[in-house]
Amino acid sequence: MCRVKIRPIKEDDLPELWKVMHGEMDPEWKKWDAPYFPFVRLTWEEFIGKKDKWVDRADRYAIEMEGNVIGSVSYYWEHESSKWLEMGITIYHPQYWSGGYGTEALKQWIDHLFQTMPIVRVGYTTWSGNERMVKVGEKLGMMLEARIRKVRYHNGKYYDSIRMGMLREEWLEKKG
Repeated sequence: MCRVKIRPIKEDDLPELWKVMHGEMDPEWKKWDAPYFPFVRLTWEEFIGKKDKWVDRADRYAIEMEGNVIGSVSYYWEHESSKWLEMGITIYHPQYWSGGYGTEALKQWIDHLFQTMPIVRVGYTTWSGNERMVKVGEKLGMMLEARIRKVRYHNGKYYDSIRMGMLREEWLEKKG
């Protein structure tokens, strides 16, 4: 039984999304989501001015649990003409970390992507400092496809960039 569901983001979700993403000066989720890139905090007016980047998009869905948005999943084209798609996930509320919610959401997102997109592979990039994200990929049956050593610098220390991926046939085999 799934505890979370993914769905298109609705305009009604935007106040909660803004609050968890930009309501704090130094949000906890950003310490794990590419913290080597500067955090650009948006005002409500700036965020709502970009609502077309969030609402009813095929490339970005909400992660919902018990009627509350706890995160989002997304995809982007690394190279569209060769159908190289990368995905991402953020669970904004720390109380939902390490509970399997991200794994459940990514299972649904991978299923959705393979069912609706003409792709043969799906993957994501993270950093070696985010061990939970590496473990999610392993739990899902993804392969470590690349480790680019010491290219992410954060808080005075170098980390590796980690690329995880899975082929459509591997996903289908895993699902049985």
